[in-house]
Amino acid sequence: MRVMFNNPFLYVVAYPAQNGIEVIDKRIGRGVFMRDETAERFTRELNDAIEAASDKDDDLGDFIDHYDALMTHPAIYH
Repeated sequence: MRVMFNNPFLYVVAYPAQNGIEVIDKRIGRGVFMRDETAERFTRELNDAIEAASDKDDDLGDFIDHYDALMTHPAIYH
């Protein structure tokens, strides 16, 4: 497990053994686990969004909104 990204809106953790990532949208308290090509695409798009962002928080909020339909699992902290 490796934290890839963490800000007030978004938390992304990589699970290399499963070739997957967990993405949590902190604004809505929901997340998704992505694997294989989907995880790789999300990672590329996240890196591109981070590089292009002028105001990281606002721009990344817009970026993660595109994945809102996939965020179906409640985020439970333990």
